[in-house]
Order: sequence, then structure tokens, then C-alpha cells
Amino acid sequence: MGVIGSILAISRLFLFVLVALFFFCLLLVISLFYQSKEKKLERGILLRRFAIRILHPILGSKITVYGKEPIDSGLIVSNHRSYFDAMVILKNLLASPVGKKEVESWPLIGSVTKTTGVIFVNREEKSSRTQTLKEVRLVLENGFSIFIAPEGTTHIKPTTIDFRPGTFILAAELGVPVMPVAIDYKNLDDAWIGDDTFIPHFLKCFSKWRTEIKVSYLNPIVSDNVDELISLSKNQIDQELIRFRKDWNLIK
Repeated sequence: MGVIGSILAISRLFLFVLVALFFFCLLLVISLFYQSKEKKLERGILLRRFAIRILHPILGSKITVYGKEPIDSGLIVSNHRSYFDAMVILKNLLASPVGKKEVESWPLIGSVTKTTGVIFVNREEKSSRTQTLKEVRLVLENGFSIFIAPEGTTHIKPTTIDFRPGTFILAAELGVPVMPVAIDYKNLDDAWIGDDTFIPHFLKCFSKWRTEIKVSYLNPIVSDNVDELISLSKNQIDQELIRFRKDWNLIK
């Protein structure tokens, strides 16, 4: 990271924090006017989408979109590269994402995400996974969307790793569509893996002028067969990931 890149990344981090702080204050104001949890959550989700749209030009995202963004509610599933995945996929969609428990404790970001419909899970604890599935079921039963990365961890492999079945079981039981999404980054270093922490990775990722991203909204799947939902979702996503990397000449 050169001097110019460092200045660019630090400036973007500063603006990122300012935007997050501004919207956190807005959420506090909203909580004074809306007493019901549902109304607060609805306004929080809308504000989160607005904040995401503001942040993309600040961070230099160049997003190439394939397919049609879903307009119906359901279970949105994608492969997992980075904490930035949700900001790309939910740029125009309204959904409650499922995120890892550690994010809840991040300064400012944890508070903002918690009040904008994010459901947190500790994947290592069975009780936390069970509680998360109850919350996900409630959202889906009420006709709203859930976004989750069922791989459960980030990686840079060219195709997906095993999907965890929990939310697919709910989709099969409730008859809601599973909407697969493929996402990848031209620069493999943009993936957030291993022992990376937020600020060092942010500075590394956003020290370049453009972060090139491809995202593909794929064919929705409705089935009461869990294995079929998982298999068809994985296959669609895998085919797109391979195509993305071929387009970028990352694989032959």
C-alpha cells in the first residue's frame, strides 16, 4: 500500500465512520417516534439500504450485476467472501441478514447493524443456532426476506464449500423460494479470511481506486426437498463463480 493508497483508505474509513454515526443518530431519533418494534425495524431496514447506497461511491465499488434482483420475499443465499458481501447484495434489496455474533460487539457498526434487522448467530454454539433459526422462521412466516451465507465462513476457493442446511429446512417447510446469488471480487485479496480484523482489512481493500465486484441474481427455487434446494443453489452459484473468474482471467 503506497502513500496515496494509504491516504485514500484512511479517508474512506473516516467517511465510513461518519456515515455510520449519522445513520445511528437517525435511528435513535426514529426510536423516539415509533414505539412498536415492527415500525422501528421497518424504518431501520430502509435506512440501512439508504446508507449502503451512499457508501458504495465513497468506497469506490464497481459492481457488475447479472440477472434480475428478486422482487418477491424469500430466502436469499450466497457464497461468502467478505463482510462487504451483504452491502453489495442488499444495495437494492430489503432483507434481514444473518451475521456472525462477533460483529455485534464492533464499536458503532454493531449498534447500527443490530437496529437495522441483522440477526446474529454464534455458529459454534448449538443454542445460538437454534435461537437464530427461530428468528429466521418468524421473519419468513411474516412474508419478509432473509439473507444468509450458508457456507458459514469466508474463503477464496473457486467454488462453494458445503452449505449448512438449517435455513434450507425452513424454506422447504414454509414453501418460500430460495433465491441464490453469486458474488466475487476481482482482487482475491479483497476476501476477508483467516485472522484478518476489520480495520486492517478495510484499509487494504479500499486503498485502491476501484473495488471490482460481480454479482449474479440466479433462478429462484421452490421445493419441499431440502437436498434439492441445496444442490440446485450450489450448482447455480458454482457455475457463476467459475464464469466470473474466467472473465477476469483468474482461471483458465
